[in-house]
Amino acid sequence: MIMTLRTILNYPDPRLRTLAKPVTVFDDSLKTLIDDMFQTMYAAKGIGLAATQIDEHIQLIVMDLSEDGSQPRVFINPKVTPLVDELFGYEEGCLSVPEYYDKVARPKRVKIEAVDAAGQAFVEEAEGLLAVCIQHEIDHLNGKIFVDYLSKLKQDRARDKVRKVIKQREKDAEHKSMKPICQKRIKEHS
Repeated sequence: MIMTLRTILNYPDPRLRTLAKPVTVFDDSLKTLIDDMFQTMYAAKGIGLAATQIDEHIQLIVMDLSEDGSQPRVFINPKVTPLVDELFGYEEGCLSVPEYYDKVARPKRVKIEAVDAAGQAFVEEAEGLLAVCIQHEIDHLNGKIFVDYLSKLKQDRARDKVRKVIKQREKDAEHKSMKPICQKRIKEHS
């Protein structure tokens, strides 16, 4: 099976504000999208990715909270219900807001209702990192980004940081693509 690395949209791209539609068809194209999302998430060294982040506006989340990438999870049409009023502050980051982290308070324990990749419904209770991640990713499906919870000043800082990171990545990519040409020319002149 051929998997494709997908481009992750960066904040403040307006497509990140698109509301995702429920998944109604469980076919090979959905399986391919799930595989692409896992490959994209792992390549970006992330632990969660919502379809919205790769400009696919369906209610699909992939996640792997393990250190070694051994526990892939799929959440389709997910819903979260807080089980406690208590909020838990957690330092969050996001593949769409690269290299920017800040604390966000979310319900500490939640009930997750979703469907897996095979179309089987499941319900589970979560706390800690899973509770934070599922809420973070569901926000993406609803057109919300974790920086929306922050002050205007911090949102501006996040936007500036993303611009710098993207500019540096473009420079690094340009430098990498130039390297073989330079090496080839050096060999020709040796």
